Amino acid sequence: MNKNRSEDILVEIWDDVVDIVSLVKSLLITSFFTMGSYFIAPSDNRPSQLIFGLLGAVLGFIISSFLFKPKRHITLKEQNNEH
Repeated sequence: MNKNRSEDILVEIWDDVVDIVSLVKSLLITSFFTMGSYFIAPSDNRPSQLIFGLLGAVLGFIISSFLFKPKRHITLKEQNNEH
């Protein structure tokens, strides 16, 4: 996470602006926890593999949301209601 905002590479995805480095890191973290949890589950029980994989995905999402904060800045402008 760079402190210098001019070095961040920002891209627009689904009408939201994200830092591409943070996006790739969060995808790797979430994929690691999803696949790791899937392979930890008993191999003879398909429903438990699904549940373990989903729980790993949620865990990866939670970890990523704590590691990478939003990059957006919201500016409110006062509007005059003159007719």
